[in-house]
Amino acid sequence: MCRALESLPITCLERAKELKALFGSLLQKSDQSITSQSKKHDKLRFNIEEPLKWKESFEKLLSSQNGLCLFRAFLVSEFSEENIAFYLACEDYRETKPSKQAAKAKKIYDEFIGSDAPREVNLDHVTKAITKENMEHLNNSCFSLAQAKIYTLMEKDCYPRFLKSSTYLELSRKAKTG
Repeated sequence: MCRALESLPITCLERAKELKALFGSLLQKSDQSITSQSKKHDKLRFNIEEPLKWKESFEKLLSSQNGLCLFRAFLVSEFSEENIAFYLACEDYRETKPSKQAAKAKKIYDEFIGSDAPREVNLDHVTKAITKENMEHLNNSCFSLAQAKIYTLMEKDCYPRFLKSSTYLELSRKAKTG
């Protein structure tokens, strides 16, 4: 296993492998009403045509638990998993109680934005400066600009590559042929 995969939660890696195997085996069957293959996969409920919906929009991919997991695994293979990790950390931050915002904001900034951040995301100098200034006056939207930039980066760059990946193409082909 490569180092980048080590940073992905093991449950997500296992889920991505299970989903790929499950989608593949279910899509080979002609009965499209099947929703799970065995008790091992009972927690993996989905519509067999779900991979086709992911192509409709980046938002539909991210709103699907299965799609998000496969997209995250794809980003790990592309060495850009920090983008989705930052995006999800910002989503989580928005739901944080005000009493815990300071600690969480500092953790996000230090991990993804700061000059020595171990998982630094690709942000322009102006966005970094605005975000640093926002850290002085914390609120639910202090990372909004940076998050929007990373979302756009993923939507315009990573998402099209995901749709061209062998895993996605295989899943969508099998979904179409049922």
